[in-house]
Amino acid sequence: MSDFKQLSRSVRGLTVLVTGAASGMGRATALVFAAEGAKVAVTDVNADATQVVAGEISADGGAAKAWMLDVANRDNITAVVNDAAAHFGGLDIVINNAGISVRVAIDDDGYDEAWARGLAVMLTAHQRIVRAALPYLRKSKSPRIVNIASTEALGATALHSPYSAAKAGVAGLTRSLAVELGREGITVNCICPGPIRTAITERISEEHKTIYAKRRTALGRYGDPEEVAHMTLSLCLPAASFLTGAVIPVDGGLMARNA
Repeated sequence: MSDFKQLSRSVRGLTVLVTGAASGMGRATALVFAAEGAKVAVTDVNADATQVVAGEISADGGAAKAWMLDVANRDNITAVVNDAAAHFGGLDIVINNAGISVRVAIDDDGYDEAWARGLAVMLTAHQRIVRAALPYLRKSKSPRIVNIASTEALGATALHSPYSAAKAGVAGLTRSLAVELGREGITVNCICPGPIRTAITERISEEHKTIYAKRRTALGRYGDPEEVAHMTLSLCLPAASFLTGAVIPVDGGLMARNA
């Protein structure tokens, strides 16, 4: 029998770049990693809100810096990833979280525009960020990539075909990169959040949230952003070194329930 190996469950001192970090799951992820001692590159298209999140981390004694990042802009991605790695002395973890809400009928005049925008922000951006970060991840002792998709990658809702297609693409991209990068020790995993309390779901009334959650989820409630963030953290622990290519629903049992 082989000797027991004591594997690290700490991200202290590691550098993580989080996209879409100004609010919701991205903000929660930045705060959770910072609380565990990671250095956090807080990025979002909302420059002011990004500064607020970085300020929250700094006020609690953490290490963070804010960058304005439009993930649909290739040059902006390259500049921010390089600047973040230079500022913190490397890059160990990438969290592709940025997303938008896209609701459009297939025969709508604006469908092509919605399709292009949805895939640019929620799929093309993921591979561009990974490609920009690869030189730094290859130097890390614990390189991790986590892509945030959605349960829309596993099922579908009417009028959300660009969103569903992008999120399904994220799951496929995750598996492919896990296979491609696995021999280098870079793990690539995907989280599929279900109904979570974020800015995207704010417009849904509490009454309808409750009705939906009790009808569709095993836990009978919406999730909080922190509950997704802690799963993200778990996938990025040095000890999570043999988990790659996984597509994990964090959905309160939504996908497990038949009726």
